[in-house]
Amino acid sequence: MLDNLGDWKRSDACADLRQDDDNREVLLMGWVHRRRDHGGLVFLNLRDRSGICQVVIDSEDACILEKVKHIRSEFVLAVKGRVRLRPDGMRNAEMPSGDVEVLVEELRILNASKTPPFPIESVVQDEVSDEIRFKYRYLDLRRHEMQERMIFRHDIVRAIRDFLSSEGFLEIETPLLIRSTPEGARDYVVPSRLQQGCFYALPQSPQLYKQLLMVAGYEKYFQMARCMRDEDLRGDRQPEHTQIDMEMSFVSEEEIFAVVESLLQHIFKTVMGQDLPGSFLCLSYAEAMDRFGTDKPDMRFGLELVDLSEIAAASTFNAFKSVVESGGRVKGIRVPGAATFSRKQITELEDLAKHFKAKGLAWMKVTEEGLSGGVSKFFADAPGEAIAQAMELEVGDLLLMVADTPQVAAVSLGAVRSRLGAQLKLTEPGDFRFLWVHRFPLFEWNEDHQRWDAMHHLFSMPCLEDIDKLESDPGQVHGQLYDLVCNGVELASGSIRIHRRDIQERVMAVVGIDKAEAEERFGFLLGAFDFGAPPHGGIAPGLDRLLMVLDGGSSIRDYIAFPKTLKGTSPMVGSPSPIDDEQLKELGLEIRGE
Repeated sequence: MLDNLGDWKRSDACADLRQDDDNREVLLMGWVHRRRDHGGLVFLNLRDRSGICQVVIDSEDACILEKVKHIRSEFVLAVKGRVRLRPDGMRNAEMPSGDVEVLVEELRILNASKTPPFPIESVVQDEVSDEIRFKYRYLDLRRHEMQERMIFRHDIVRAIRDFLSSEGFLEIETPLLIRSTPEGARDYVVPSRLQQGCFYALPQSPQLYKQLLMVAGYEKYFQMARCMRDEDLRGDRQPEHTQIDMEMSFVSEEEIFAVVESLLQHIFKTVMGQDLPGSFLCLSYAEAMDRFGTDKPDMRFGLELVDLSEIAAASTFNAFKSVVESGGRVKGIRVPGAATFSRKQITELEDLAKHFKAKGLAWMKVTEEGLSGGVSKFFADAPGEAIAQAMELEVGDLLLMVADTPQVAAVSLGAVRSRLGAQLKLTEPGDFRFLWVHRFPLFEWNEDHQRWDAMHHLFSMPCLEDIDKLESDPGQVHGQLYDLVCNGVELASGSIRIHRRDIQERVMAVVGIDKAEAEERFGFLLGAFDFGAPPHGGIAPGLDRLLMVLDGGSSIRDYIAFPKTLKGTSPMVGSPSPIDDEQLKELGLEIRGE
């Protein structure tokens, strides 16, 4: 029953046929998207990457009729026939080729198909488990929705390459087999057969190599860099992902911001047909945390955090007063119109705050008679009036408050704010609010190990006014660090880099790396700094996250052709998998049971 392609050559893509093609002979190839049998008259929707065209089999040819009996969804066909206009009233405005159909004169079945584990034509993504979708990813990728996403990815990448090339950037590849260096997550390691007992690491980012390219004088570099990180996974994380890696010499933070803003404007204009305002809002890390409780705030809605510590200290609520007296803070959020929230709804928000280490979530409602419910009895008279004025409360509002350490109060209430934004549907699809967050602390205290760790990585330049505090007060040192945020998602991180050996050694010393260890682990970089390294900086937007945000998606896995599951596996190919004893022997390895 199966035919060979022979000398047949495709003349057109399925979705390209139009009224002007009436009466033209064409040769189409693709998959059977749908079959409809009207008793001797068979309609097939034939699908290729371009889309769908209706083909009609109305023939007395015994050979064709025999083949048609066997044709089912996802069979691969080649059809030769003549284009004709569909009758009035039977045209399909939802299909680009919906004005025409092809009357089949010859037909070849190039391959058959088993019944797919899910219907390609009408599957709703949430109705099929990720395990099944990923096991049969080659079928999942046939779906129109997934093909649109892959095309979108291609268009974005092409726009990025065009723009950066026009700005004088050079695309340069960096190695995938590198030396293991600490960059926050665990490394994936690769054993060396030729140097037994030694291991390569797969890069978490091209950080050191792009810095070395600046030392080498290339000034403007970019790469669609593959990055591998052995970390716990969720919707916006994968063990391997792609970042738009950029590095520039002789630049300031503001110049890097300008390049990225212009790049995004170019993407929006050329790919999405939209104008994107330039000069994004910029907040310091301290201000972002103070106002929104997160360093990646969603700016599409308000619900800002307000410091109520001074008012709380003057109330009769001892739980709040004691927190303030011990150096903590009281933060509040006004939720307009939410006085209708049930006790269950408030409890759910309290559970969320507790998940982020808050001891509780205090609340009050605003009624015609004044503050009511929750902790309102502690805010009678002057404190109540002061809090109503500070929060600009109106009848029908709900006030939520957390009292704790400054960090916990901000972060826990920030999580509540984010939940409310989604719960109250305060955002609109297609509304993009970009934000720069900068002046991060260079170090953060690791309570478990009682030491300072780099907040981002070891190679970020301290703010010049804070360099003298490196040894005396590391917690007060700010870095020339910056993140790009859009709609509550961190899209990119970057920094002005350290380009001098003395400063790099001082930063490493703060996190416990002495000169000897620094030389052993990073001697190649420190040595490069001795040969006239220029001031430089860069940034690395995550391509997969950018696609997800711009397309309104919920998981980066939908924008990666062959992603891993949340367990880091590929059901399609069965990876990761054991290797045989002979391979282990060649590598000088053995597997030990726990």
